[in-house]
Amino acid sequence: MSENEPKSNHIFTGNIFIFHAFDIGDEVNLDKVKLSSSLIQRPYIPPKYFKNYHIPLSIDLPHPHSTSKFQSCKIHSFGAISLTYKIPFQDSLENIREKLSKIYEDYQEESSKNASSVYKKISNDTIKPKFFNTRASYLVIQVDPQLDKIDAMKLKEQFGGIIASMVRFETETLSEYQKNEILEDAIGYFRGDMIIVDPESAFIYDDEYEEVLDLFEFSNLQELQLKYFDWILDQQLNLAYEGKNIRLPLKAYLPFIRTPWKGPVADIEKLRVDISVITERLESSIKIVRESYFTELYSLLVEKLDLNGWHNSINRKLNILSEIRAVFQHKIDAIREDLLSILIIILIFIELMVAILKKG
Repeated sequence: MSENEPKSNHIFTGNIFIFHAFDIGDEVNLDKVKLSSSLIQRPYIPPKYFKNYHIPLSIDLPHPHSTSKFQSCKIHSFGAISLTYKIPFQDSLENIREKLSKIYEDYQEESSKNASSVYKKISNDTIKPKFFNTRASYLVIQVDPQLDKIDAMKLKEQFGGIIASMVRFETETLSEYQKNEILEDAIGYFRGDMIIVDPESAFIYDDEYEEVLDLFEFSNLQELQLKYFDWILDQQLNLAYEGKNIRLPLKAYLPFIRTPWKGPVADIEKLRVDISVITERLESSIKIVRESYFTELYSLLVEKLDLNGWHNSINRKLNILSEIRAVFQHKIDAIREDLLSILIIILIFIELMVAILKKG
């Protein structure tokens, strides 16, 4: 049976989940936000694999708002807001595929409005507030299993082409090579379950999916932070390439005066420490060593979202900035040594002139 036959109109039920994350500053004081009466807090029970120091503050969207599909909003201490939307559906996969890009675009705009309304309420409790330099988004299509009719194997056989193009936001069927590449990484826990992960979206064939969603939200937050640090380093590199970091005050070259260097790459070691601390804390925020299925899924998310690639890019840029800083520090040290040598020569000359004058 081909994918273009009547089976393509088979009706499924499920939900589309869209995760959005925005950077809003360096750090949010959650204790102060909790004391504020401008936001309504929601009870939040973190998944069992989250460590305590990463628990965010869950809130309602500030009223008035017109977002009926809003599911959750969380404020994170490291300067981020995350939003989750849940859009139920009862339709064929083919129709969902046609609508998916439009739904995704609509909630890009909706999420920006909602996050901005939250930001305005907490900007005074945020260090270096700004809305926003970077954002990250991810979409999950969750379909309720119909195991009496279609198990995971049959779903891949009959609807594999539609699912593969769906997770790529395409409306046409992909090539066999592309389809097989997407489907071959599918994983599952119980018989009949299936999860397909791709760089921008995922497909879940399971009705017990709540804990899994937290991993998608968390991975999206990790991508946001890595993109943010990469953006910061790009700004630093641009300043360095433009030569703005050599505009130092004269005092910086004097041998006996230690003037703090205020150039764009001067605090590169502090920046390196800040990045290391936040990324390490995020990475160690989940403890899934004894949860083999979650470990496998999280490893797949790390691979598909290319989180290690972002790490490598950040490390390369940090190393470049460190080398630039070392070059200019060497230049400053050389000028100081030259000035010190000239000063010694002048002192010797003055002492010689004083001696000559005394003899005269």
